[in-house]
This record gives sequence, C-alpha cells and structure tokens, in this order.
Amino acid sequence: MTRIDSTGDYEVQAQNLSRESENKIHDDDVARRFGFSGGLVPGVEVYAYACHVPVDVWGREWLERGTIECRFAKPVYDGCIARVSADSDGESLVIRVESDGVLCANATARLGQESTRAIEPPAVVPLPEERPPADEVSLAPGTLLGTATRQMSEEDAEWYLSGVREAEPLYRRERIVHPGRILRLCNNALMDNVVLGPWIHVGSKVRNLSLAHVGESLSVRARVAANYEKKGHRFVDLDALVIASDVRPVAHVLHTAIYRLRGPD
Repeated sequence: MTRIDSTGDYEVQAQNLSRESENKIHDDDVARRFGFSGGLVPGVEVYAYACHVPVDVWGREWLERGTIECRFAKPVYDGCIARVSADSDGESLVIRVESDGVLCANATARLGQESTRAIEPPAVVPLPEERPPADEVSLAPGTLLGTATRQMSEEDAEWYLSGVREAEPLYRRERIVHPGRILRLCNNALMDNVVLGPWIHVGSKVRNLSLAHVGESLSVRARVAANYEKKGHRFVDLDALVIASDVRPVAHVLHTAIYRLRGPD
C-alpha cells in the first residue's frame, strides 16, 4: 500500500500567463462582460498549482506514472493568492485550490500502477491551412485534430517555472518539463485547429506515462471525444495523447472545455 505523508499547505501568487492570448477570456474587459471580476488565470496554471502537492508527496515517480483528475469551479484572478491544501483518502490525495476564501478547483491524485499496456496513438494529421470556426461540425465527435507541436526549449521551461512560481527544485535540477506546461499543449491542440471566441478550460483527467525533458519536442495527437450542450454552454471533450520526439507517450489526457459560452447576461 502507498503511504501518503502529510503535506503542509502550499501558497502561490497566481499569474495570468495568457493575458495576451487569442482567448479573450483572459482579457479583463472581455471577461467582465461575461460576469467575471477580471481576466481569468488559465485553468492549466491552476492545475499546475495543484500538481505541486502530489510531486511533493511522491516526487518524480508521480510525474512518471501518477494520475490526477482536476475540475475548475470558480476563477482564480491575477495577483491573488492561490492556496493549495490536501487530505489523504486511502491511497489518494484530495486536493483543493482556494483563493479569496472561495473553492476554485478540486482534484484527486493517485500514484498509478506501472503498466506495460501499449497505447495506440492517433494518426498524425496536418494542421489546417485555414482554421474553421469552432462549432458542431469542426468539432464533431470522432474528428481527428491536426497535430500541435511545441519545442520545450530552455527559455520556454524557465518562462513557465517562473510564471507559475514553482518552488519544487526537481524540475530545474533534472530538466523536467512541468506538468502544467504539458497540459497547456492540450489547449494548443484546440486553438491550433479551430477559431474560438472567449472559451474556458473546465477540467482534465490526466494519466502520466513518462517524463518529458527540456530540449524535447512535444506533440499532441487528439480526437474529439464528445460535443454537447449544458446550461446554455457548448462543451468539447478531447481525447489527447502527448508524445515526446514522436515516439514516447508522455501523458494521456481527457481535456474538457466550454468552447462556446452562452451570451453575457
């Protein structure tokens, strides 16, 4: 049985790393039109804050084979303190991210079992020459998205670790790509394939498969798993596999976003 040591609360000053993004939900003026107090700190960064806890408990082993399911309930805003706390529940960590006294995200992390089961990656599909609008056709269930690729350079790694104010020395010491940076690639898989208005990442279910290292090229092969309406919003689920250097699976992700928000009240 895995022993989970108690961990202290982790606090970090949140930073909106996507203020200049094409996704204008991170822009103060646009976000306020949808009823928010300002531009939203991206969910992938809130996920990055939550990941500090399982890495603190299990170290690189969790980055190699751990799992986490994270849902975002309320926004975290730029400059505010995000407080991460966790309780053990058997072999799991139940994680909460709070800001200004509000529960913003919750997650459950585990140390997964080692598995030799091969994952068949989706085919490599070129990105569209001209992105279509995001809708029920371009994001129809079963659609293979174009393969989004990013180089994990030294500059990129330092930008991300500084941006999420990561206090864990493991990443710099062993040149490991942060899990939040890996999950950001799933946003790229969506944004590189379709034109979106303001949209919101609302949750991800992640199974880590191997370490990604600084200097490697990471690509995302994704298929649309579902496209549905809920409470006036239009959601998409992506079944995505992040691959290093075109050969080694790094993470298997079910990535959920509201790709079309209902109109502002």
